[in-house]
Amino acid sequence: MTKLSRLLALISLTGSMYATPALAEPFPGEIAITFEAASGESVDAYEGSFEVPENREVEGSRTLTLKYIRFPATGTRPGAPIIYLAGGPGGSGIETAKYRRFPLFMAMREFGDVIAFDQRGTGASNDLPHCTSSQQISQTRPTSDEGYFELQRAAFAQCLEFWRSAGIDVHGYTTVENARDLNDLRMHLGADKVDLWGISYGSHLSLAALKLMDEHIGRVVMTAIEGLDQTVKQPARSDAYFDRLQEAIDTVPDARAKYPDVKAMIARVLTRLESLPLELEIPSDDGTTTPFLLQKRDMQQFTAAMASDPARVARILAVYKGLDEGDTAPVIAILQRAIDPSDSSISLRTMGTLMDVASGSGAERRAALEMQAETALLGLHMNPSISLETVEPSLDLGGEFRKAPTSQVPTLVLHGTLDGRTFPESGQEATAGLANRQTVIVKNGGHNLFMLSPEVTATIQAFMRGENVDGREIVIDLPDF
Repeated sequence: MTKLSRLLALISLTGSMYATPALAEPFPGEIAITFEAASGESVDAYEGSFEVPENREVEGSRTLTLKYIRFPATGTRPGAPIIYLAGGPGGSGIETAKYRRFPLFMAMREFGDVIAFDQRGTGASNDLPHCTSSQQISQTRPTSDEGYFELQRAAFAQCLEFWRSAGIDVHGYTTVENARDLNDLRMHLGADKVDLWGISYGSHLSLAALKLMDEHIGRVVMTAIEGLDQTVKQPARSDAYFDRLQEAIDTVPDARAKYPDVKAMIARVLTRLESLPLELEIPSDDGTTTPFLLQKRDMQQFTAAMASDPARVARILAVYKGLDEGDTAPVIAILQRAIDPSDSSISLRTMGTLMDVASGSGAERRAALEMQAETALLGLHMNPSISLETVEPSLDLGGEFRKAPTSQVPTLVLHGTLDGRTFPESGQEATAGLANRQTVIVKNGGHNLFMLSPEVTATIQAFMRGENVDGREIVIDLPDF
């Protein structure tokens, strides 16, 4: 893009942030509100709700009330409503609209009403009880991976019983039911078609919706693509991500000098922790300390969680470098924020856990991933749900669900080359059946790339206007490693 076009994109974004059209008549169940973002900005909007069955396959299923915020369109020729689908699973669309992505929510109103939607079991649509099991993982004694996964399975079995005793239909929390909710929301809004805008699990849900109701979908924008057969990530592709990360690091002389071989450094630290876990003391706010045994699995899990974006990876690499050189201060700082030393009980997120287990992987693919994990740096620890899939097989949606969609719906997919959670090559495979797919590469971008650059916003706007952006590349600066 030229400097002029970047400036015009910025002007377009800024102008739409503050446009507040006169509110039209509300839809059923809506009330007019003033929506306040965390930045202090506010905008007129509608707060709405509609009802759906918890499980459409069961007669007399209990009813869920799903909630959303509708930001009215600002354009002179608005199109279909645009539904934002948060990631997770478990993220809140309404909460997302309050923070960094608020300007993009406002910019998207050029093309239609924008719906910040809280999916079933999330945010304002959540009536599910939280489950804390009686299973505990010791923070001071070593636990093998086999023992760890067994404890997770026992906790899940307890939680299933707990949720059922609370009147929850655990078979109602699937991506298929979630996609059917989108169709009900479309009808509630009186729209023939809706546009979908999703990230991470929101892309997973978008792909399911394309299989279920593509005749009622106008356009789709997705990033951090998680295919219908990709809830469980490939450990080998995580290793390939570290190769791409090294290539990026090598372009910066100071970073290359600091991290000449990222994979070798990580492997050294993990091998050492496997043979000799590290005894640490974690300071508390009250001045006391709590003992904690740092195991290989802990570092694998921290790395999997922080591999999403380059700035977060830079922080975890600093932890590895410290451990490699005998400095525990960086890892202690991570542990102070990441763990509760007073609670070693296994807790499970209701909606997120059930959705992931339902999407599943299937026995054949699970066996292949377990084989990859034997040599991969992070093992199976990118995939907290994989050990739970065998607890209650009836929860699995099956292989037919996991088949990738085919569709003619115009779809924009944005891939960050340094996304260490959902990999670009996996995203291309997941969307290969979308005949009108346009692909944009965000070089050095990670999992959360919507607000990385005005060029990302301008590209989405161009696609929504019907322009061809296929093959465009957007370059993001690397963080300070």
